[in-house]
Amino acid sequence: MRMRRSVEDRQLELFRARPGNMPPRDAQDLMSWPFFSLAKTPRVRPIDFQMGDVAILVEATHEHGMATIWDADVLIWAASQIVDARDRRLRTSRLMAATPYEILAFIGRGDSAQNYERLKAGLDRLQSTTVATSIRQPTERRRHRFSWINEWKERADGVGRPRGIELILPDWFYAGVVEDALILTIDREYFALTGGLERWLYRLVRKHGGRQQHGWIFDFRHLHLKSGSLSPYKRFAFELRDIVRRQSLPGYQLACIAGAGNKPCLSFQPVALQPLSARRLRVPQPRHDGDKL
Repeated sequence: MRMRRSVEDRQLELFRARPGNMPPRDAQDLMSWPFFSLAKTPRVRPIDFQMGDVAILVEATHEHGMATIWDADVLIWAASQIVDARDRRLRTSRLMAATPYEILAFIGRGDSAQNYERLKAGLDRLQSTTVATSIRQPTERRRHRFSWINEWKERADGVGRPRGIELILPDWFYAGVVEDALILTIDREYFALTGGLERWLYRLVRKHGGRQQHGWIFDFRHLHLKSGSLSPYKRFAFELRDIVRRQSLPGYQLACIAGAGNKPCLSFQPVALQPLSARRLRVPQPRHDGDKL
């Protein structure tokens, strides 16, 4: 694949990703809002989300489909690399190079030929999915438009032997990781979660729950809206209750409780804390700064 770089992109210094078992980090904006398909089947229907002053439009191509929450593992890998290098006072860049093995090993996948092809398909979806959002824009009417990966290519030496891949991250994502430090460490067991909804829910819980002593709760319908899922509400609620039954989110205890007007709600808190009475939890009204209680 030939890369046609802009003048700015040609001036980027190459950041060679470091191998190693560094802590996985996730971008808080990606954890809070619906940016990815949660389905394993291809999605082309856009995510058109509006809540307060937050607007998100995610569009996909019929050729590749929308980037999925599993494809977002590549962005978690990238954020982890950048933050680790920054903490070591190393130079970073939006232009990154790595071997597929290094990426696959970090996100908990084997180095089989099948996983290598899946990684390349995921990179194609990340590159072809377009996003327009008001998040981190100075005025409500402005939108930042980008793809999750500006472009990517397979590298080779002078005789055609594979040397890994190069990719260019969008400025919106890179700025959130480096300039604003909008990142959180996540549990490595996240990569073992197989369901799209439970992956999305873990990221939301990790972002909003943190280590809050009194726990958090969300109305089921608010969660359904915030997920961007195409599943009907009844199916979404069924899957949510199944996740609660299985207690599959690492580090958090979940419960279904009745909120105001007997509306079903999800409560969650770190497992290290003692269980709280549902009477001490209250149903929050939808907010636009992270939905904190």
